[in-house]
Amino acid sequence: MSGPHVGFRRPAMRRFASRDGNGAGKRAMIRDVRICFVGDSFVNGTGDEAALGWAGRLCAAAAIRGAALTCYNLGIRRDTTRDILLRWERECALRLPASCDGRMVLSAGVSDAAIENGRVRVDIEESSANFRDILCKARRYAALIVGPPPVSDDGWNERIKALTGAFAREADAQGVSYIDLFTPLAADKAYRNEILKRDGAHPGSAGYTKMAQIVDSSPHWWFQAGPPGH
Repeated sequence: MSGPHVGFRRPAMRRFASRDGNGAGKRAMIRDVRICFVGDSFVNGTGDEAALGWAGRLCAAAAIRGAALTCYNLGIRRDTTRDILLRWERECALRLPASCDGRMVLSAGVSDAAIENGRVRVDIEESSANFRDILCKARRYAALIVGPPPVSDDGWNERIKALTGAFAREADAQGVSYIDLFTPLAADKAYRNEILKRDGAHPGSAGYTKMAQIVDSSPHWWFQAGPPGH
């Protein structure tokens, strides 16, 4: 992938090597690491001109650093936590066999907080319970939660913000790491202007690059970017 599409500077490659008893270099066996990104349209990367989204950018950046990954994007437009609860286990089981180092990144909530037919699609109590159910059943995988991003509507954002706190508490209770997208992006005027120029919710490549950079710079991300200058 070229630099502009991935959205990251090109870091130094890591060498995966071991030595035998005679001191000769020998390439180490690379683990079979597979990651399912489960969620909604933001996981899918809807609106991204490069068709990568934040998940694709993370995987591309990790691969450039030398990580051998198999990544599966399981984001579906308009999916709520209720929808994801019904499908995630079967979809992940097909892609993450017991023989691999299976990992799951879960991200949802914007669709839950949307108003449809005069009411919130999924109330915060059910959304939290759905997250709790998924996390309890996902213990066989290394899991990570990425919170929902903001949209352009202030009322909708208040509900998303409440979900951000609720999901963070559920993650903490289950011992799962949580990365907050809402707080930094809600304070980013350029991000807000970008979604205002589009459908009011989904960004383009620039916005998805920012999402990926937030996750990539977090100590909770498994293939974290090195500090600037390294």
